[in-house]
Amino acid sequence: MENIQNLPIDIQTSKLLDWLLDRRHCNIKWQSTVKTVREKINAAIQDMPENEEIKQLLSGSYIHYFHCLRIVEILKGTEASSKNIFGRYSSQRMKDWQEIVSLYEADNVYLAEVASLLIRNVSYEGPALRKQIAKAQQLQQELSRREVECQSSAAELRERYYAACKQYGITGDNVQRELQALVKDLPAVLEEVGRDAAKLEEQIQLYAAFTNFVCDWSEPVLPMLTFSQKTGNVTFYEWRTGKVPSLVERPAVEEAPPDAATEDTIDWGDFGEKPSDDLGVTAGITVEDGIDWGVSLEPTAEDTGAGGIDWGDSEPAPIEIEIVDTGTDCPEGVARGDDALSILENSQSRGQFIDELMELEVFLTQRVTEMGEESDVVAMSQFQLAPSVIQNQTREHIRELLSRVQDLLGRLTSLRMQHLFMIQASPRYVERVSEMLRQKLKQADILVLKASTMAERRQEALQEQSRLEPRVDLLAGRTRELQKLIEADISKRYHNRPVNLMGVNI
Repeated sequence: MENIQNLPIDIQTSKLLDWLLDRRHCNIKWQSTVKTVREKINAAIQDMPENEEIKQLLSGSYIHYFHCLRIVEILKGTEASSKNIFGRYSSQRMKDWQEIVSLYEADNVYLAEVASLLIRNVSYEGPALRKQIAKAQQLQQELSRREVECQSSAAELRERYYAACKQYGITGDNVQRELQALVKDLPAVLEEVGRDAAKLEEQIQLYAAFTNFVCDWSEPVLPMLTFSQKTGNVTFYEWRTGKVPSLVERPAVEEAPPDAATEDTIDWGDFGEKPSDDLGVTAGITVEDGIDWGVSLEPTAEDTGAGGIDWGDSEPAPIEIEIVDTGTDCPEGVARGDDALSILENSQSRGQFIDELMELEVFLTQRVTEMGEESDVVAMSQFQLAPSVIQNQTREHIRELLSRVQDLLGRLTSLRMQHLFMIQASPRYVERVSEMLRQKLKQADILVLKASTMAERRQEALQEQSRLEPRVDLLAGRTRELQKLIEADISKRYHNRPVNLMGVNI
């Protein structure tokens, strides 16, 4: 018997209410009684004395049986003056709360209610708060990761922006103005390239001698390079005609071409300006300084009187088309338009110049390779009859000649020079490049703003977590208090045997 007295009673918290109902400690209809008790509690709390402890009991918590017992104890002190000689209280407050306690104790309704409250805290309230906290923490991690990604992406876009600006040779403070300023420096850069092209005489002579010796090639080789080496970066007019122009009229450079159509468009004629009795139809299609097609359709009086259509049965009148070539309409000795551009500025001659440079580069590269393999007797005997300009070359010297050609070619075909040529050929290219670079900065700014938004949302999630954590601690404290009260109450019913409620974890 003594061993049974010390044997603990273990009850699973989720089955606590079923355990109480199965052992007839509580009535199965306890909820209807609790509803009546809750109505009386709501009416009783409307008239309460000024007491700090009562305020704490009534603020923010579910009032249950053990709270009511504490309120009755407090009222015994505050309502002591209403106690009569029989030990009863005439105060309505005391009567109301004593009645509530009596209703709770009838059929142990209070025990079923606090058991239900404990189960709700353990099974629902606690997990819900924990889930909200976990969600807030997960949201913080996700927002922090996305914030870092936005910041790194924004930094990468800015780096790409400044890298692109560096390729163009600008700082990026004012892209459009800086690009237009680069074009003004282009002639000076090309003049320097033209001066360096004058140092290619030895390479050109070597290539000409080699082609003449190997292939019996008598025609001139590398005409553009030869011309540039002798005359420098002169006008295209001088290259085309062989004469120095007396006057050079360079084309005007447009800073920003207008989007609207210019006056050099199609003139559809003056319709509606003929007299009312003139039934003729004239369609004059002309282009200013362009082609005059001279097409005129004039129906005869017979066709008009018959009211019919001329299907062209008669002999058709010949149509004359006069084509005016405006490209050569300039005085002798005057370089105008593309002719006024230098050889390296004109796209046609510049392309030929670069092609011949590449041809020379390939030749010298091949010679460096061949001279590394000419130790055999056949190769030595093959070049015994070669000119001295070929025999006197060494591999190291050929490499030096090749490096000069490659340096000149690299300066002309660099990405920066390609962009400058594009800008010179089409002023609208400046707008496209500026817009492309602005888009990079715009995307970087959008990502920075997005990162700022992510930081704000992360701070909100942190505040939500800070708000929920005290609620979890408060709920855990109240749940442990309920656990101890229920264990003590059940222990009294079983001769003070130890009672353990299992699974109480918030």
